[in-house]
Amino acid sequence: MADLDKLVEELSKLTVLEAAELSKKLEEHWGVSAAAPVAVAAAGGGGGGEAAAAEEEQTEFDVVLASAGDKKINVIKEVRGITGLGLKEAKDLVENAPKAIKEGASKDEAAEMKKKLEEAGATVEIK
Repeated sequence: MADLDKLVEELSKLTVLEAAELSKKLEEHWGVSAAAPVAVAAAGGGGGGEAAAAEEEQTEFDVVLASAGDKKINVIKEVRGITGLGLKEAKDLVENAPKAIKEGASKDEAAEMKKKLEEAGATVEIK
């Protein structure tokens, strides 16, 4: 079995982009999605009062591409700039809309992404 302390130390050295890439690779390798437990936890929340309070204090937002619109090439370029995906991956994401572009973004970051994507001709939702 691996030395867990050493593993934690190595993972702590990763940049945010490297950690995101690692997450994607682990999701693909194990056939799971990191977003699934979050959705289950949110759905399993308590009464209506608690859920309403949680919505008021929402600090993380998901930017969802609802539709590419008429200017698909411009939207693909913008998706590549936001996500760092390659051309094929960005094209697949845009063509399979509605799809999440970014999950767990701050309010300002989500608003900026929505503005850029809408200027490129896309329809965007923030959840």
